[in-house]
Amino acid sequence: MTSDDTKSKEELLQELNSLRQKAAETEGLRSRLGKIENLYGELERKFEKQSREYAQERSERDRTEEMLRMANVIIDKSPVILFRRLTGVESNLIYFSRNIARFGYTTDGLLEGTVDYKDIVHPDDLARFEQEIRDYAEKDVEEYTQIYRILTKSGQVRWIEDQTSVVRDANGIKTHTQGVIVDITERKASEDQLRKSEEKYRRIVETAGEGFVLIDKDLNITDTNQACCKMLGYSRDEIIGRRPSDLAADEFRQFLQIKREEILSTEYRKFEGVLAAKDGRFVPILVHANTLTDDRGAVIGHVGFVTDMTEHKKALELAGEVQKSLLPQKNLRFNGLDIAGRSIPCEEIGGDYFDYLLGEEYPDRPFSVVVGDIAGHGVDAALLMTSARAFLRMRSSQPGNISQIVNEMNRHLTRDVLDTGRFMTLLYMTIDTDNGHLRWVRAGHDPAIVYDPVQDKFEELKGVGLALGLDAKFTYEENVKTELTSGQIIAIGTDGIWESFNRDGEMYGKERFHSIIRKNANAEANDILNAIYSDLDSFRSGLKPDDDITLVVIRIT
Repeated sequence: MTSDDTKSKEELLQELNSLRQKAAETEGLRSRLGKIENLYGELERKFEKQSREYAQERSERDRTEEMLRMANVIIDKSPVILFRRLTGVESNLIYFSRNIARFGYTTDGLLEGTVDYKDIVHPDDLARFEQEIRDYAEKDVEEYTQIYRILTKSGQVRWIEDQTSVVRDANGIKTHTQGVIVDITERKASEDQLRKSEEKYRRIVETAGEGFVLIDKDLNITDTNQACCKMLGYSRDEIIGRRPSDLAADEFRQFLQIKREEILSTEYRKFEGVLAAKDGRFVPILVHANTLTDDRGAVIGHVGFVTDMTEHKKALELAGEVQKSLLPQKNLRFNGLDIAGRSIPCEEIGGDYFDYLLGEEYPDRPFSVVVGDIAGHGVDAALLMTSARAFLRMRSSQPGNISQIVNEMNRHLTRDVLDTGRFMTLLYMTIDTDNGHLRWVRAGHDPAIVYDPVQDKFEELKGVGLALGLDAKFTYEENVKTELTSGQIIAIGTDGIWESFNRDGEMYGKERFHSIIRKNANAEANDILNAIYSDLDSFRSGLKPDDDITLVVIRIT
């Protein structure tokens, strides 16, 4: 190799230029290498990003496929069949869920056209099915429901509910219709059975002799029958929409308003009332009603059967007149006694009783007064009262003191009522004005009251005694009070007086009873009697009494 010292200047310049050229080439290579490295890095980053995106897409695809698989499983087991079809295309089904197989058909068969859905529709329903679709399309209905029959592949008839909705694109153009198909065969069978049952009971209700009303939870009448219309003289349309209180007579309307909560609080109830007919007649009725509830126990309405009690009431009124004829018909004034009595039953006939025993039928016996109260009221109580009256009158006409009379009456009555649960309270009193003595037997009855206006003192004539009809072996004893004086007042009543209630639930009570006697102490017996009944009516403010009310007032003159 030639030494640099021996090279010429030209050779050295040429070598320098060569080195400079090589250096420039090296720098170019370095620059290219850097660019290549940068490009590689960029490609590597893009690859990593794409790998992550692919992994994410693959994960999402896997989840979507899993969800789709689960959806298909759910749909396969679901009673709901899904469908989707294009609009405006003859063979337009593009989707049918696989559970169409429950009817024996395949999704492929329907989508490929080897099975036409119209061929599945029952021939008797096909024309209606197609016409309904055309009508809905012409009216541009967005959602509609069709109910029709189809034939399964095996030939069975099934009822279908087809719920269809319209799908539109961004421009509002109809592109698809889609919806669900549900097999409602069992529901239709239940509905048909229910309809037949309703028709059966409708015929029963319509042909029933009793009135019938169906009332909603707001107490508006929603249905009634011919018997009810005939009873009141209204047409069905004139009754429906009204409230029961609109048809009630004034007193019964007040009863319904006052007792509303009490009546509605019981599931089953029975009560009487009076309705006002269209022609102005008043119709007495007996109501049997109960509350209707849904499966959760919520009140949905009420139903009532209404019996016309007109003829029954006429018979009871006649019986009541007969019963009244058995009671003393006039007040008495004799031998130093001023006597007035009255009995008012809470129904047409009652179980209260009072009687005066005097005259030739009862020789050698002082004047006697009897007040009794049969447990309960109504026909059975009235019959028992009549039987007790007959026996007492018969036995009192025979020898014996009043304790003997009551003891024998108890034995007789016990034999008659022992198995019925009935009993009778009684107060039997004799008044001997010649010697100023009172004698009485108290058989479970409220004590008689004696008022002395001179001393302004009330005394109760008590005494031990069980109600009649409970124990045949019970022995009743006679009680005695002496020193009767002029001006004293004796009052014998039944608990229907002091146990009467007003509209506020307050009881009349004996204190108020005493105050009326005190205020009228100088009046005649009949005036005292009238004052008590008048004050009792005022206290009740027209409210119907719950019990019979009987009172005898005796004033010593």
